[in-house]
Amino acid sequence: MKKKIVIAIDGPAASGKSTTAKLLAKKLGYIYIDTGAMYRAFTLKALSENLLESLLVDEALLHQFVANTDVRLSDAQVWLDERDVTADIRSNEVSKFVSKISALKAVREKLSAIQKKLGEAKGVVMDGRDIGTAIFPNAELKIYMMASARERAKRRYAELKAQNADLDVSLDTLEAEIRQRDEEDMNRTVSPLRKADDAVVLDTSSLTVEEQVERIYQLALEKINCSKE
Repeated sequence: MKKKIVIAIDGPAASGKSTTAKLLAKKLGYIYIDTGAMYRAFTLKALSENLLESLLVDEALLHQFVANTDVRLSDAQVWLDERDVTADIRSNEVSKFVSKISALKAVREKLSAIQKKLGEAKGVVMDGRDIGTAIFPNAELKIYMMASARERAKRRYAELKAQNADLDVSLDTLEAEIRQRDEEDMNRTVSPLRKADDAVVLDTSSLTVEEQVERIYQLALEKINCSKE
């Protein structure tokens, strides 16, 4: 029986991480863990309760908020306080503010602990911003996915358009928001977005989803086949 490994996929917003990681996990028979969905769920709750700005400045409120928020993943669904928010967390409003919530230490500490627990048994594909650098620095395979800001904006636009035919946001606006999020993710104090020293860089700008999956799949097979029991 081949030894199972941890595959950590990091990269900026809309670089194709989630779609690729999900398909890769299915192809390998692994568990897929979307850590970004967890942060999006926290952001959705903060926005829904009009607490976003307060959480950024009120430490006591933040700790209370974190303690009273439950997020879990079940197959392809995301549950927030026992409510299915799988579709809700993909709104552009959540995308605009998730970097602010994900930069908060109390939020990252709670979710990081959950993520580490989920990957203990290995046989997982986990994507996010700090998987290969903070969550699983010893992951057998680390991938850093990237693409041009314009290409990522096009992907985000297509995703939002599929959700809402009357989408009222321009491609230029989405590109500006993506660049802003990159800036925030890479310069936050806690677990900033960066490429792990031993990560394989995959530029997805001109790759199809199928090509992305296949390239990482082949790298995964190499790691699995050379793993020692």
